[in-house]
Amino acid sequence: MLSKEEISRYSKQLLLPEIGIKGQQKLKEAKVLVIGAGGLGCPVLQYLGVAGVGTIGIIDFDIVDITNLHRQVLYAFDDIGKAKSIIASEKISLSNPNITLETFNLKLETLNAQEIISNYDIIADCTDNFETRYLINDTCVLWNKPFVYGGIHKFEGQLSVFNYVMSDGSIGPNYRDVFPEMVQDE
Repeated sequence: MLSKEEISRYSKQLLLPEIGIKGQQKLKEAKVLVIGAGGLGCPVLQYLGVAGVGTIGIIDFDIVDITNLHRQVLYAFDDIGKAKSIIASEKISLSNPNITLETFNLKLETLNAQEIISNYDIIADCTDNFETRYLINDTCVLWNKPFVYGGIHKFEGQLSVFNYVMSDGSIGPNYRDVFPEMVQDE
């Protein structure tokens, strides 16, 4: 159930017939894992947080560097040298204290992927390397999780959703269906 404060906070999106109270409640109950808190992950995290996604997991093992500040909009000069996952969580909680943030200051690897990914409804890949992307895909296929892929290279971007349930109940293509062989990172 939405509180009075939440109804006030989300009033503009509640007016949208595609969302309404029912949709906002679904957002509040949703658990989304964002893997990568860099150039793509920062705005994804911000929008998920302010939209009212109830639980957001953040995985990143990197620290904030001065070279990040011009494109990773959650971080400031005082954050240099600090863990991105922790700083991102702190900044998102300032925007919306009504959500739960789960921070993983680690690298997603074969040893921890299943344990972490299995606890979320939707997985958002905001990483910048193919090895991790294939690991995310394969784990999402194993656990029947939708996999939202976003990628940026210079001035180009890609976005797709994989491994989702289609209207006929079948499962949509996964990342390996589109990109069967891993290419080497640049």
